[in-house]
Amino acid sequence: MSKAIRIYKTGGPEVLKWENIDVKVPGYGEAKILHKAIGLNYIDVYGRTGLYALPSLPHTLGVEAAGIVEAVGEGVSNVVIGDRIAYVMSLPGAYSEERIVPASHLIKLPDEVSAETAAAMMLKGMTAQYLLNQTYNLKAGDHVLIHAAAGGVGLIVCQWAKHLGAKVIGTVGSKEKAALAESHGCDYAIVYTQENFKDRVLEITKGEGVDVVYDSIGESTFMNSLDSLKPLGMMVTFGNATGPITPFSPKILAAKGSLFITRPTIFTYIAKRENMVSMATELFKIVTSGAVKIEINQTYNLRDADQAHTDLEARKTTGSTILIP
Repeated sequence: MSKAIRIYKTGGPEVLKWENIDVKVPGYGEAKILHKAIGLNYIDVYGRTGLYALPSLPHTLGVEAAGIVEAVGEGVSNVVIGDRIAYVMSLPGAYSEERIVPASHLIKLPDEVSAETAAAMMLKGMTAQYLLNQTYNLKAGDHVLIHAAAGGVGLIVCQWAKHLGAKVIGTVGSKEKAALAESHGCDYAIVYTQENFKDRVLEITKGEGVDVVYDSIGESTFMNSLDSLKPLGMMVTFGNATGPITPFSPKILAAKGSLFITRPTIFTYIAKRENMVSMATELFKIVTSGAVKIEINQTYNLRDADQAHTDLEARKTTGSTILIP
Protein backbone atom coordinates (compact mmCIF):
# COMPACT_ATOMS: atom_id res chain seq x y z
CA MET A 1 0.00 0.00 0.00
CA SER A 2 1.34 3.42 -1.00
CA LYS A 3 0.84 6.74 0.74
CA ALA A 4 -0.25 10.08 -0.65
CA ILE A 5 -1.46 13.51 0.39
CA ARG A 6 -5.14 13.90 -0.50
CA ILE A 7 -7.74 16.62 -0.03
CA TYR A 8 -11.47 16.11 0.37
CA LYS A 9 -12.39 19.78 0.34
CA THR A 10 -10.68 23.04 -0.55
CA GLY A 11 -9.30 25.28 2.17
CA GLY A 12 -6.18 25.96 4.21
CA PRO A 13 -3.16 23.69 4.71
CA GLU A 14 -5.14 21.70 7.27
CA VAL A 15 -7.16 20.02 4.48
CA LEU A 16 -4.06 18.08 3.36
CA LYS A 17 -4.41 14.48 4.58
CA TRP A 18 -1.68 11.76 4.62
CA GLU A 19 -3.31 8.43 3.82
CA ASN A 20 -3.15 5.09 2.04
CA ILE A 21 -3.91 4.83 -1.68
CA ASP A 22 -4.15 2.01 -4.21
CA VAL A 23 -1.92 2.35 -7.27
CA LYS A 24 -3.15 0.38 -10.26
CA VAL A 25 -1.17 -1.44 -12.93
CA PRO A 26 -0.22 0.89 -15.83
CA GLY A 27 -2.48 0.63 -18.84
CA TYR A 28 -1.77 1.29 -22.49
CA GLY A 29 0.66 4.20 -22.90
CA GLU A 30 1.14 4.55 -19.13
CA ALA A 31 4.01 4.11 -16.68
CA LYS A 32 4.17 3.54 -12.94
CA ILE A 33 6.58 5.91 -11.21
CA LEU A 34 8.27 5.56 -7.82
CA HIS A 35 8.74 9.15 -6.71
CA LYS A 36 12.08 10.18 -5.21
CA ALA A 37 11.38 13.92 -4.93
CA ILE A 38 8.39 16.18 -5.57
CA GLY A 39 8.36 19.89 -6.38
CA LEU A 40 6.36 22.39 -4.32
CA ASN A 41 4.80 25.15 -6.42
CA TYR A 42 2.28 27.93 -5.91
CA ILE A 43 -0.04 26.19 -8.36
CA ASP A 44 -0.45 23.55 -5.63
CA VAL A 45 -1.80 26.26 -3.33
CA TYR A 46 -4.19 27.41 -6.06
CA GLY A 47 -5.54 23.85 -6.30
CA ARG A 48 -5.81 23.46 -2.54
CA THR A 49 -7.71 26.73 -2.07
CA GLY A 50 -10.00 26.23 -5.07
CA LEU A 51 -8.66 29.12 -7.14
CA TYR A 52 -7.83 26.52 -9.79
CA ALA A 53 -10.43 23.77 -10.05
CA LEU A 54 -9.29 20.19 -9.45
CA PRO A 55 -10.72 17.42 -11.68
CA SER A 56 -12.59 15.93 -8.72
CA LEU A 57 -12.55 15.51 -4.96
CA PRO A 58 -10.98 13.76 -3.17
CA HIS A 59 -7.77 14.42 -5.12
CA THR A 60 -3.98 14.51 -4.79
CA LEU A 61 -2.09 17.75 -5.47
CA GLY A 62 1.26 18.24 -7.21
CA VAL A 63 2.20 18.70 -10.87
CA GLU A 64 5.92 17.88 -10.94
CA ALA A 65 8.15 15.15 -9.59
CA ALA A 66 11.17 12.99 -10.31
CA GLY A 67 11.69 9.30 -9.76
CA ILE A 68 12.20 5.89 -11.30
CA VAL A 69 10.06 3.94 -13.76
CA GLU A 70 8.71 0.87 -11.92
CA ALA A 71 6.50 -0.58 -14.64
CA VAL A 72 5.24 0.25 -18.13
CA GLY A 73 2.09 -0.61 -20.00
CA GLU A 74 1.72 -1.73 -23.58
CA GLY A 75 2.63 0.76 -26.27
CA VAL A 76 5.31 2.55 -24.23
CA SER A 77 8.60 2.98 -26.07
CA ASN A 78 10.16 6.20 -24.74
CA VAL A 79 11.03 4.78 -21.29
CA VAL A 80 11.86 1.40 -19.77
CA ILE A 81 11.82 0.01 -16.24
CA GLY A 82 14.64 1.54 -14.20
CA ASP A 83 14.88 4.81 -16.13
CA ARG A 84 15.41 7.95 -14.07
CA ILE A 85 12.73 10.43 -15.11
CA ALA A 86 11.01 13.70 -14.26
CA TYR A 87 7.75 15.22 -15.38
CA VAL A 88 5.51 18.26 -15.34
CA MET A 89 1.85 17.75 -16.17
CA SER A 90 -1.40 19.63 -15.74
CA LEU A 91 -3.19 16.73 -14.04
CA PRO A 92 -2.32 16.89 -10.31
CA GLY A 93 -1.25 13.80 -8.39
CA ALA A 94 2.46 14.14 -7.63
CA TYR A 95 2.08 14.33 -3.82
CA SER A 96 2.37 10.55 -3.62
CA GLU A 97 4.91 7.77 -3.15
CA GLU A 98 3.85 6.12 -6.41
CA ARG A 99 1.75 7.22 -9.35
CA ILE A 100 0.51 6.15 -12.79
CA VAL A 101 1.22 8.75 -15.49
CA PRO A 102 1.01 8.94 -19.29
CA ALA A 103 4.49 7.91 -20.46
CA SER A 104 4.42 10.70 -23.06
CA HIS A 105 4.90 13.20 -20.21
CA LEU A 106 8.13 11.63 -18.96
CA ILE A 107 11.56 13.14 -19.59
CA LYS A 108 14.71 11.07 -19.01
CA LEU A 109 17.20 12.72 -16.70
CA PRO A 110 20.85 13.22 -17.62
CA ASP A 111 23.31 11.51 -15.27
CA GLU A 112 24.42 14.93 -14.01
CA VAL A 113 20.92 15.88 -12.77
CA SER A 114 19.74 14.34 -9.49
CA ALA A 115 16.11 13.55 -8.75
CA GLU A 116 16.11 16.30 -6.12
CA THR A 117 17.40 18.91 -8.57
CA ALA A 118 14.95 17.78 -11.24
CA ALA A 119 11.97 18.04 -8.88
CA ALA A 120 13.16 21.51 -7.87
CA MET A 121 13.51 22.84 -11.39
CA MET A 122 11.33 21.19 -14.03
CA LEU A 123 8.27 23.42 -13.70
CA LYS A 124 10.19 26.49 -12.54
CA GLY A 125 13.02 26.07 -15.03
CA MET A 126 10.83 25.41 -18.04
CA THR A 127 8.69 28.36 -16.95
CA ALA A 128 11.82 30.52 -17.02
CA GLN A 129 12.67 29.08 -20.46
CA TYR A 130 9.37 30.07 -22.05
CA LEU A 131 9.24 33.45 -20.26
CA LEU A 132 12.68 34.47 -21.50
CA ASN A 133 12.89 32.74 -24.87
CA GLN A 134 9.32 32.40 -26.12
CA THR A 135 6.74 34.68 -24.49
CA TYR A 136 9.18 37.58 -24.75
CA ASN A 137 12.36 36.95 -26.71
CA LEU A 138 14.87 38.55 -24.34
CA LYS A 139 17.88 40.28 -25.90
CA ALA A 140 21.15 41.57 -24.54
CA GLY A 141 20.66 45.08 -23.17
CA ASP A 142 16.95 44.66 -22.40
CA HIS A 143 15.74 45.77 -18.97
CA VAL A 144 13.72 43.16 -17.08
CA LEU A 145 11.58 43.45 -13.95
CA ILE A 146 11.01 40.13 -12.17
CA HIS A 147 8.78 40.00 -9.11
CA ALA A 148 9.54 37.51 -6.30
CA ALA A 149 13.14 37.54 -7.46
CA ALA A 150 14.30 35.35 -4.56
CA GLY A 151 11.68 32.66 -5.23
CA GLY A 152 12.02 29.47 -7.23
CA VAL A 153 11.23 30.92 -10.66
CA GLY A 154 12.75 34.27 -9.71
CA LEU A 155 16.26 32.98 -8.95
CA ILE A 156 16.32 31.01 -12.20
CA VAL A 157 15.04 33.97 -14.24
CA CYS A 158 17.62 36.29 -12.66
CA GLN A 159 20.51 34.00 -13.57
CA TRP A 160 19.25 33.10 -17.03
CA ALA A 161 18.38 36.70 -17.96
CA LYS A 162 21.81 37.85 -16.79
CA HIS A 163 23.40 35.08 -18.86
CA LEU A 164 21.54 36.46 -21.89
CA GLY A 165 22.94 39.93 -21.25
CA ALA A 166 19.88 41.65 -19.80
CA LYS A 167 19.79 44.22 -17.01
CA VAL A 168 17.82 42.54 -14.24
CA ILE A 169 15.68 44.37 -11.69
CA GLY A 170 13.89 42.31 -9.05
CA THR A 171 11.48 42.85 -6.19
CA VAL A 172 11.88 41.01 -2.88
CA GLY A 173 10.38 41.20 0.61
CA SER A 174 13.48 41.64 2.77
CA LYS A 175 17.13 42.67 2.75
CA GLU A 176 18.12 39.02 3.15
CA LYS A 177 16.15 38.09 0.05
CA ALA A 178 17.68 41.07 -1.76
CA ALA A 179 21.17 39.74 -1.05
CA LEU A 180 20.14 36.30 -2.31
CA ALA A 181 18.71 37.69 -5.55
CA GLU A 182 21.77 39.87 -6.14
CA SER A 183 24.05 36.87 -5.68
CA HIS A 184 22.11 35.15 -8.47
CA GLY A 185 22.37 37.79 -11.19
CA CYS A 186 19.89 40.47 -10.10
CA ASP A 187 21.49 43.86 -10.79
CA TYR A 188 19.03 45.80 -8.61
CA ALA A 189 16.98 44.14 -5.85
CA ILE A 190 14.15 46.37 -4.63
CA VAL A 191 12.74 45.63 -1.17
CA TYR A 192 9.09 46.40 -1.90
CA THR A 193 8.23 46.73 1.80
CA GLN A 194 10.59 49.70 2.06
CA GLU A 195 10.16 51.57 -1.23
CA ASN A 196 7.75 51.88 -4.14
CA PHE A 197 9.10 49.52 -6.80
CA LYS A 198 7.61 51.53 -9.69
CA ASP A 199 9.42 54.70 -8.62
CA ARG A 200 12.67 52.82 -8.13
CA VAL A 201 12.38 51.12 -11.53
CA LEU A 202 11.89 54.48 -13.25
CA GLU A 203 14.86 55.87 -11.33
CA ILE A 204 17.07 52.96 -12.39
CA THR A 205 16.01 53.23 -16.04
CA LYS A 206 16.26 57.03 -16.07
CA GLY A 207 12.53 57.41 -16.58
CA GLU A 208 12.27 55.03 -19.54
CA GLY A 209 10.84 51.92 -17.86
CA VAL A 210 11.63 48.28 -18.55
CA ASP A 211 11.08 46.26 -21.70
CA VAL A 212 9.26 43.42 -19.94
CA VAL A 213 7.74 42.67 -16.53
CA TYR A 214 7.43 39.08 -15.30
CA ASP A 215 4.74 39.16 -12.61
CA SER A 216 3.59 36.09 -10.67
CA ILE A 217 2.12 38.16 -7.83
CA GLY A 218 -1.16 39.27 -9.39
CA GLU A 219 -3.56 41.88 -8.07
CA SER A 220 -1.29 43.77 -5.64
CA THR A 221 1.44 44.55 -8.18
CA PHE A 222 -0.51 44.78 -11.43
CA MET A 223 -0.97 48.54 -11.94
CA ASN A 224 2.49 49.47 -10.73
CA SER A 225 3.89 46.79 -13.01
CA LEU A 226 2.16 48.41 -15.98
CA ASP A 227 3.56 51.79 -14.91
CA SER A 228 7.06 50.29 -14.79
CA LEU A 229 7.00 49.51 -18.53
CA LYS A 230 8.36 51.62 -21.35
CA PRO A 231 6.01 52.38 -24.28
CA LEU A 232 5.32 49.19 -26.28
CA GLY A 233 6.59 47.14 -23.34
CA MET A 234 5.19 43.74 -22.41
CA MET A 235 3.46 42.72 -19.19
CA VAL A 236 3.69 38.96 -18.59
CA THR A 237 1.36 37.95 -15.77
CA PHE A 238 1.93 34.29 -14.98
CA GLY A 239 0.66 33.86 -11.41
CA ASN A 240 -1.78 35.05 -8.76
CA ALA A 241 -0.01 34.87 -5.40
CA THR A 242 -2.05 37.81 -4.04
CA GLY A 243 -5.19 36.93 -5.97
CA PRO A 244 -6.40 37.25 -9.56
CA ILE A 245 -6.22 40.61 -11.32
CA THR A 246 -9.38 42.72 -11.21
CA PRO A 247 -10.99 43.01 -14.67
CA PHE A 248 -9.83 46.14 -16.48
CA SER A 249 -10.46 48.02 -19.72
CA PRO A 250 -7.94 47.54 -22.56
CA LYS A 251 -7.98 51.34 -22.85
CA ILE A 252 -5.58 51.35 -19.89
CA LEU A 253 -2.94 49.71 -22.07
CA ALA A 254 -3.34 52.44 -24.69
CA ALA A 255 -3.14 55.22 -22.12
CA LYS A 256 0.01 53.81 -20.55
CA GLY A 257 1.97 53.54 -23.81
CA SER A 258 0.38 51.01 -26.19
CA LEU A 259 1.43 48.18 -23.88
CA PHE A 260 1.15 44.47 -24.53
CA ILE A 261 -0.14 42.01 -21.94
CA THR A 262 -0.24 38.22 -21.93
CA ARG A 263 -1.26 35.51 -19.48
CA PRO A 264 0.74 32.39 -20.38
CA THR A 265 0.80 28.99 -18.74
CA ILE A 266 3.49 26.33 -19.02
CA PHE A 267 0.93 23.70 -19.96
CA THR A 268 0.26 25.40 -23.30
CA TYR A 269 3.97 25.52 -24.09
CA ILE A 270 4.54 21.83 -23.24
CA ALA A 271 1.30 20.52 -24.77
CA LYS A 272 3.24 18.99 -27.68
CA ARG A 273 5.86 16.46 -26.60
CA GLU A 274 8.47 17.76 -29.03
CA ASN A 275 8.21 21.23 -27.48
CA MET A 276 8.41 19.83 -23.96
CA VAL A 277 11.50 17.79 -24.80
CA SER A 278 13.17 20.78 -26.47
CA MET A 279 12.49 23.04 -23.47
CA ALA A 280 13.71 20.42 -20.99
CA THR A 281 16.85 19.83 -23.04
CA GLU A 282 17.63 23.56 -23.05
CA LEU A 283 17.04 23.67 -19.29
CA PHE A 284 19.33 20.69 -18.64
CA LYS A 285 22.03 22.29 -20.81
CA ILE A 286 22.08 25.65 -19.03
CA VAL A 287 21.97 24.03 -15.57
CA THR A 288 24.70 21.47 -16.25
CA SER A 289 26.85 24.25 -17.77
CA GLY A 290 26.80 26.05 -14.42
CA ALA A 291 25.27 29.24 -15.85
CA VAL A 292 22.10 28.62 -13.80
CA LYS A 293 22.27 27.04 -10.35
CA ILE A 294 19.20 25.45 -8.78
CA GLU A 295 18.90 26.39 -5.13
CA ILE A 296 16.99 23.88 -2.99
CA ASN A 297 16.60 25.95 0.15
CA GLN A 298 13.82 23.94 1.85
CA THR A 299 13.19 20.20 2.09
CA TYR A 300 10.17 18.65 3.84
CA ASN A 301 8.89 15.12 4.27
CA LEU A 302 5.89 14.60 2.02
CA ARG A 303 3.75 13.82 5.06
CA ASP A 304 4.51 17.39 6.24
CA ALA A 305 3.13 19.05 3.10
CA ASP A 306 0.78 21.13 5.26
CA GLN A 307 3.77 22.85 6.89
CA ALA A 308 5.41 23.37 3.50
CA HIS A 309 2.25 25.09 2.25
CA THR A 310 2.06 27.22 5.38
CA ASP A 311 5.64 28.40 4.96
CA LEU A 312 5.24 29.03 1.22
CA GLU A 313 2.18 31.20 1.72
CA ALA A 314 3.87 33.08 4.57
CA ARG A 315 6.74 33.92 2.20
CA LYS A 316 9.21 32.15 4.49
CA THR A 317 10.74 30.19 1.61
CA THR A 318 13.36 31.15 -0.95
CA GLY A 319 14.52 29.36 -4.07
CA SER A 320 13.03 25.92 -4.61
CA THR A 321 11.29 23.64 -2.15
CA ILE A 322 10.99 19.87 -2.48
CA LEU A 323 8.99 17.18 -0.72
CA ILE A 324 10.59 13.77 -0.06
CA PRO A 325 8.25 10.72 0.10
